[in-house]
Amino acid sequence: MTDSKRRRGLMAASALLGGVLVLSACSDDGGSTGASAESSKTSQAQVDEAAAKDASEAQITIAPKNGATNASINNAAIVTVAKGKLTEVTMTTSAGDAVEGTLAADGSSWKPSGQLERSTTYKISATAADSEGREAHANSSFTTVSPENSFIGNFTPEDGSTVGVGMPVSINFNKAITNKQAVQDGITVTSSSGQEVVGHWFNNQRLDLRPEDYWQGGSTVTLKLALDGVEGADGVVGVQQKTVTFKIGRNQVSTVDAKAHTMTVTRDGKTVKTIPISAGSSDNPTYNGQMVISEKFKETRMDGATVGFTDDDGKGEYDIKDVPHAMRLSTSGTFIHGNYWGAKSIFGSANTSHGCVGLSDTQGADDPNTPAAWLYDNSMVGDVVIVKNSPDKTIAPDNGLNGWNMSWSEWTAGS
Repeated sequence: MTDSKRRRGLMAASALLGGVLVLSACSDDGGSTGASAESSKTSQAQVDEAAAKDASEAQITIAPKNGATNASINNAAIVTVAKGKLTEVTMTTSAGDAVEGTLAADGSSWKPSGQLERSTTYKISATAADSEGREAHANSSFTTVSPENSFIGNFTPEDGSTVGVGMPVSINFNKAITNKQAVQDGITVTSSSGQEVVGHWFNNQRLDLRPEDYWQGGSTVTLKLALDGVEGADGVVGVQQKTVTFKIGRNQVSTVDAKAHTMTVTRDGKTVKTIPISAGSSDNPTYNGQMVISEKFKETRMDGATVGFTDDDGKGEYDIKDVPHAMRLSTSGTFIHGNYWGAKSIFGSANTSHGCVGLSDTQGADDPNTPAAWLYDNSMVGDVVIVKNSPDKTIAPDNGLNGWNMSWSEWTAGS
């Protein structure tokens, strides 16, 4: 081999070696990039680990769940926390009105202080801290049930009232109830006397509850409505959750003998007064039966046109603007009341009214010594008035609070 060839071969080898070195250098560069990525991953892990260490262990739960609709206005809204304590909870309507709430002493829960409004959107924001003081936050929004999708029951007697022995618990629902069993299961009435109380449905909107015999005088009656969330009809739920108590007064029963034109008032089994009366005429006799005083008016207007007593011109056969000492006995318009316009001789001797029971009285209801004033002052809502010996039929049990005119078997059959 010539020197020139040898030199060319050495140059080629040197070039090849240079190529290998270049390739090796590229390989070294690639290895350097992988180490950098690995370092980046390690750094992110360290960040995540640090973030995890800084994260609060407190776990907040808000009910109802976010976006819920048809939520209860009573018990649905509540904020709870695990592994921590609530430090701040705010609840507002969508309009920004604040809702007051109560935080548990141990900081474990918060709930609104009162009943919520229907058809209202509420927002809740909560903050809690764990044992290390690290904070957690949660937010939620929900909408309460609408009036269209809920029902309530208007009841009598009122909470805290004192009533007579004949007063039933009467509940009138603002929607037709088709699931009567579920609704009745959500209503309980108990008495300190231990008397069994049974309900009777007069229609799909009225439920009355009473014992077999009149309430025992001096007893206390408790009504509990646990209707929150109870489905009364398809897509219609209850919203009431409350307890009502009322007391039963002395046992007073007044018996009207339409034929003898007298009323005998007994209290706790003893006769306290006999009063001459005038009942309904032969054309418009007074209903027979057991009736319960449901309202009292020192004075009231009585217009015959409102109860079907009209003349040929359509005007009421009577229109007395100041009937004194009036006490309602039926929904259809039967009252026991004072009468100042009739001749004094009719009381105790003749029946002349349009179906009411009249007692002698003075205009203006100012004289407390008249028979009507005495009865008014000595009667209370819930007292019983029994009418007998009238040529009319027995009053319908649902015409007023007069379910006592049904036998116990008839009553319980409607439960």
